[in-house]
Amino acid sequence: MFVFILPISGARCDIQMTQSPTFLSASVGDRVTITCQASQSIGSALAWHQQKPGKATRSLIYGTSSLQPGVPSRFSGSGSGTDFTLTISSLQPEDFATYYCQQYNILIKM
Repeated sequence: MFVFILPISGARCDIQMTQSPTFLSASVGDRVTITCQASQSIGSALAWHQQKPGKATRSLIYGTSSLQPGVPSRFSGSGSGTDFTLTISSLQPEDFATYYCQQYNILIKM
């Protein structure tokens, strides 16, 4: 079985996002780590998403490490600045999917 990892462009065209590995073979129970690197600092403005064939994209993590409601605790995110990681502590059959990171802009009005 396979976990697919899909790199996508960032929300701002001047920031490039690079994921690795681009393809990963893993088994149930494995610890899986996916990394995402930004071409310049994005602070903690990073989200991780999961895509399964024929289904809507599911948002897993926002703000680098905050789990969306209903996302199992085996998923975790870490990092800051330019380097980020998505970890699945023990891969389950339902986790076989495509994963991608997305940077986003945070606007604060003073």
